[in-house]
Amino acid sequence: MLFYVIAILVIVMDQLSKYLIRAYIDLNETFTLWGVHLTHIENSGMAGGLFQGNARLFGVVAVFFVIGVLYFRRTGEMKGALIDCSFGFLVGGAIGNGIDRLLFGQVTDFIIRSGGILNLADHAIEIGVFLFIIYGVVRWFKNKH
Repeated sequence: MLFYVIAILVIVMDQLSKYLIRAYIDLNETFTLWGVHLTHIENSGMAGGLFQGNARLFGVVAVFFVIGVLYFRRTGEMKGALIDCSFGFLVGGAIGNGIDRLLFGQVTDFIIRSGGILNLADHAIEIGVFLFIIYGVVRWFKNKH
């Protein structure tokens, strides 16, 4: 259940934030909200603006990624709250950006950070990867003893 709650929350928050940015902030406009600098850009590539014009291809990759995670969850090898949280953030982020890629042919980004301009789905994916690494380290230590 934790997996689904996190994934759905990530998707809703991501899509709502992107809708608000697209509706109220002009393209390339920069503004500050609660001390956070934001700029509305549209990215038709992947992270860092690489491979521009391939958004729909990456949308299809996101679909296969989600299918893969759902398959691994069904096999039952990886269980527990930590891995459910990790997969929830990863799947929510993948679906959030996948929706943009498949529907619009580009992803709405707006959160300025060193290394680029991101969105909530990108941050969810980063959290998911971090939790997955922690899960792997914990599992390694448990198997070692």
